[in-house]
Amino acid sequence: MNESLPIACTLTPAEFAALRGGLLPGLLARASANEPVSGGFRWRFEPQAGLVKEAAAVIEAEHRCCRFLRFQMVVEPGDGPLWLEVTGPEGTPEFLSALVRNDA
Repeated sequence: MNESLPIACTLTPAEFAALRGGLLPGLLARASANEPVSGGFRWRFEPQAGLVKEAAAVIEAEHRCCRFLRFQMVVEPGDGPLWLEVTGPEGTPEFLSALVRNDA
């Protein structure tokens, strides 16, 4: 991971507001649970049609505006949940907490 990338979203407030539903806050609002992990958080999603595709689209969008974030998606076998882990350098947990609260 490139530790020199700034911990900041490159979107303007207007761009963020317009795209919010297709970014992490929109996706994470539907998580059934979350837990802290080293350098970030992990969210659990119940299985539903189209979720993997939607999560991949959010990861792609976030990778463009929050380049310091590391994403790991795990889809459990059968009817198991999808897990999305988002981590990064020091300060990432605080950034993610603010993002979910809409303070970013």
